[in-house]
Amino acid sequence: MEISALQEIASQVRRDIVRQVHACQSGHPGGSLGCTDLLVALYFDQMTLKSDESGNKIFDMNGIGEDLFFLSNGHISPVFYSVLARAGYFPAAELATFRKLNSRLQGHPTTHEHLEGIRIASGSLGQGMSVAIGAAQAKKLNKDNSLVFVLMGDGEQNEGQVWEAAMYAPHHKVDNLVAVIDYNGQQIDGPTEKVMNNRDLGAKYEAFGWKVIKMNGNDMADVVAVLKQARELSGNGQPIMILMTTEMGAGVDFMMGSHKWHGVAPNNEQLAAALAQLPETLGDY
Repeated sequence: MEISALQEIASQVRRDIVRQVHACQSGHPGGSLGCTDLLVALYFDQMTLKSDESGNKIFDMNGIGEDLFFLSNGHISPVFYSVLARAGYFPAAELATFRKLNSRLQGHPTTHEHLEGIRIASGSLGQGMSVAIGAAQAKKLNKDNSLVFVLMGDGEQNEGQVWEAAMYAPHHKVDNLVAVIDYNGQQIDGPTEKVMNNRDLGAKYEAFGWKVIKMNGNDMADVVAVLKQARELSGNGQPIMILMTTEMGAGVDFMMGSHKWHGVAPNNEQLAAALAQLPETLGDY
């Protein structure tokens, strides 16, 4: 897909994010906006996925013969739900039920509601990479050459389970795994360097045996190019780690760069200001 077309989808997804969070006055817009370009590039351009004759995605929990994506930092569910809906896993109109009672679109993705596209419940931080490693090893056992992608937050690197998984994957040569860290420097309590300084994450993962590459996560052309590079580097005995630099709140100027928009909903005036910056390209739900 052309970069301009992906950018148009990303604009609509960002509209969906702020509208979802505003409607229920709850949720996490900052990280969702920052990670929009990555998820759009994955689901609309880079991942091999199953589709019907109309182009709508077919969800198979086993995921055999297709690339898989796991969202570890599940609090950024608004972007995940929007991308899944816009890709055709379920109707975009269902986004209006976000965080409402009896909705399938809860604040953190869950599995018992049987929402198409969701393979694990997530949001208890630190668990996603372990699950992704298991899925990647299962693909190897099944002689399935597809890739497994997982997204984590940089604040999530505070979790010990992440580092157990970081040791495991290179030791077992899980080289069909592409992990991504949203390197926005912010977490719920403040800048990551003040809460728990990650220091040089690239050097740490390289020391553990990962192949580390960098990405500008808010430049769609770079996102696509680096994802292609990651695929080319796979299968060489090392898992891939992408350090993805983003701005929390990307696309909405007054939300950018501050941890204050990690988990705060916009009011009516702020919603209007945000939507004025985000062209409607696919039609609002």
